[in-house]
This record gives sequence, C-alpha cells and structure tokens, in this order.
Amino acid sequence: MNRLRSALWLPLFDDLADPLVVARIAADAEEVGWDGCFVWDQLCWREPVRQVADPWIALAAIASVTERIRLGPMVTALPRRRPAKVARESATLDRLSEGRLTLGVGLGSDRFAGELSRTGEELDARRRGRMLDESLGVLAAAWPGEPVRHRGEHYTVDDIAFLPRPVQRPGVPVWAAGMPGHAKPIRRAARLDGFFPANLEHPDQLADIVGSLTELRQGRMASYDIAVGLPLGVDPAPYARAGATWWLPEWEPGVRLDTVRGVLRDGPAA
Repeated sequence: MNRLRSALWLPLFDDLADPLVVARIAADAEEVGWDGCFVWDQLCWREPVRQVADPWIALAAIASVTERIRLGPMVTALPRRRPAKVARESATLDRLSEGRLTLGVGLGSDRFAGELSRTGEELDARRRGRMLDESLGVLAAAWPGEPVRHRGEHYTVDDIAFLPRPVQRPGVPVWAAGMPGHAKPIRRAARLDGFFPANLEHPDQLADIVGSLTELRQGRMASYDIAVGLPLGVDPAPYARAGATWWLPEWEPGVRLDTVRGVLRDGPAA
C-alpha cells in the first residue's frame, strides 16, 4: 500500500476568508504532522456564504509561516486565468515556499456560483478544455526560464522569459482534476504529475482510474500522485490500497473555524 500523505483542503469562505487565520491553521497543521495544506480557488459562492478570500494571497501567507508542508490551489480553473500571469504567480510562490508548490488545475464550473457567467468567462466546456490544455503548454514553456514564443487559439506570449524560475525542476508539479468515467481528463492527467478525481464514491472507481493511468503512462507511476477528497469519517485506507497517495478531508463551504480546528487537533489519518 502507498504511504498515504494527508492535507487540509480549505474552502476560503466566511470564517476561513481571513488569510491570517488560514496561515495559523497551516502552521498548526504542520506542527501536528499534516503533509499539506491546499485551498479552494473560487471567485464567489452561493448563499449563505458571503466572504471569499483570494487563494494566491492566502497561499503566500501559508508559505511564509510554514517550512515543510506542500501547498497549492486545489483546484484553479485555468481557463478563467491568463497563463502568463499564472506563470509569474506560480514561480514566485514556489520560490517563496522554497519548492513546495503543487498546482491543481481544472476546467472550472458555473454550476455552484455562476462565477463564469457572472464574469463573462467561457461557458462551453469543450472550449474551456482547449484553453486549459493551451495554458498548460504555456506554463511548461515558461517554467524553464527560456523565452516563450506562443501564438495559439486563445493566448499569445511574445518573447517573454519568465525569470526567476521556480525552485522545482523542471517546473511546478501539476495535478489535473476530473470526474471518474471521463476519459479526456484522465488522458490529460497522464501527461502531468498527478490526478485529483472529483466525487469518488467507492475505492473500486479509483482502482479503475489507476489502471487507466498506469497503462497510459506505461507503468511509470513511482513518482505520480493521486489525491482523493473524502468526507469526514470515511476511512481512507481502502483508497490508499487502490492507489491514492494523498488524502484530503472534505468540508462544506462555509465550514466553521472550530470544526476545522477539531479535525486539525485530531491529526492526520494514520
């Protein structure tokens, strides 16, 4: 069975919309043995949530008060972000954290808060998929520090070198999110550094996903990560046996700070 690492997964709403509070949670998590602290990336959420923090500022705060844990947005919707800006942000945050950033990426959704339609972003999922793949290409070209010359369907980067480089080589690890049973996200994830399957219902689903990824990657799974978000109280051990390498406890949007601190005090899963 894989060693199952554990990470807090914080929705940055209401009680958790203060970056100082989030930074303190992350520092305490590191002290009691958690391996990571990831944060949601949303512009808005539906009622009764009213307060929302920026994930990149929160992550900078986390990086400044921790030394060991991994951190990152889980996940950021790249199609609503400019890849050149993300290249700068990710390299700077990786340096601030001394090489501890993991970048979770996905298509994004208008389902929960209308954040795409309410801000004039692309609503067609297939088009967002092409935007995501193009953005990933820009990031991969930017992180080595050589001049990027890109003219694609959606983005242009004309002879810019993104220096200083990230600490991690060849670049920041990228985990792609996707729904079980959808082939394209799994194919995308197979080209990257990890997969974050959404809404898993059973370890057998994960075992099937791991089998597909193993085949697509021709068995090269030793350094590959598979993260699973699970409701509190669900035993992560069967998911570790199915191939998970990270476990993230799920909280409802607007979770109270005392609830988070209770799980934090209990420590990560064995």
